[in-house]
Amino acid sequence: MNVAGFIGERVAFSKQRSFSRFIIRLSIAATVVSVAAMIITLAFVNGFQTTVSGKVFSFWGHLRIQRFESNKSLVAEETPMPKSDSVVKTIRSLPEVKTVQAFGTRSVVVEKNKNIEGLLFKGVEPDYSTANLQSFITRGKWLDFSDSLYSRNILISEQVAKQLEVDVNDTITVFFISREQQGSTYRKLKVSAIYKTGIEEYDKLFAIGDIRLIRRLSEWQDDEIGGYEVFLHDYKKMDTISNYLSKGGVLPDIWISRTVKEVYPNIFDWLGIQDVNRNVIFTVMSVVAIINLITCLLILVLERTRMIGILKAVGSTEWMIQRIFLYHATIITAAGVGLGLVIGLGLCFLQQATGFIKLDESAYYVSTAPVEIVWWQVIVVCFATLLVCFLSLIVPTLIVRSIRPVKAIQFR
Repeated sequence: MNVAGFIGERVAFSKQRSFSRFIIRLSIAATVVSVAAMIITLAFVNGFQTTVSGKVFSFWGHLRIQRFESNKSLVAEETPMPKSDSVVKTIRSLPEVKTVQAFGTRSVVVEKNKNIEGLLFKGVEPDYSTANLQSFITRGKWLDFSDSLYSRNILISEQVAKQLEVDVNDTITVFFISREQQGSTYRKLKVSAIYKTGIEEYDKLFAIGDIRLIRRLSEWQDDEIGGYEVFLHDYKKMDTISNYLSKGGVLPDIWISRTVKEVYPNIFDWLGIQDVNRNVIFTVMSVVAIINLITCLLILVLERTRMIGILKAVGSTEWMIQRIFLYHATIITAAGVGLGLVIGLGLCFLQQATGFIKLDESAYYVSTAPVEIVWWQVIVVCFATLLVCFLSLIVPTLIVRSIRPVKAIQFR
């Protein structure tokens, strides 16, 4: 170990004066709080973004391919378009694409015991993959497609079930609204399952049933659908794939591809705000840690003025003396970062295990604060904190250069 490191270690682990001991503990505590807050913030922001976006993607996929209609609400029943096996085959051949599924929606009014609700009836085909939706089903089972005409089942949300005062296996009347026919037709369907996504935009609006019923009551052709849902392996590529499908000649001219972000921008705008909150917390916590460490180091330098004078008198260089205090401050910083890492990860693991932090699901889309620990982010936080604090501490050590040996030795 070099001389600066040896002296710095002796100074760091020697008995401190009561005031110095208090300042050091305060600096360590500030660093602990800052590092723990940054780790917890990252874990919660990651958890929110992954969980909430995952709910949206599970219900609608990453892309929606529909017939192009200008000046039309994105969340509304679609104009039917013919299925195209060649287009679907081309889309499925893309390595980024996981699956492609057909769907269609129609406006309906559901009624039970004079309780009524207006919904969008989302029709799916018998081969529709239920893997993404099974986690939302709270009770009951998926649609029964054994009937050759159409399924007599329907899935509704807990919110709608509560308003209609129905439960699984109850029968409700579903009126299909048709502007073309200037009236409505209805069918009695059995509630086979009740789902809950926690996203009010879905739960208050959608029911799920058989697309063959939509075709039958809306006078669609047997090969007509409302559009396609496209699921990707990596959601981060949905903008790229959507642009390729729309502008790369893959889709017919009257078709268009939209990302789910475009369909439900309010949800993703809310998730984007979490990044802003994260950056604000990072900035505040970093400033708190740096200011406390700089203050601590200045006090330590002033308390060791006589030592600095003696070291200069015996020929020590100014840079060597600066390194002594940098070594001392680095030990304090490392202790704070280490404790902050343990406390931050400990609280994250505790939340994962117990879910003790509860939230208002109607406001946050989840009932329990989700946590997702990304280890490379945790490592970056720790090393970046060490590096930034070390570089910031170089400035206060410059006071060493202004200390004169004669005056320093006489300093009391």
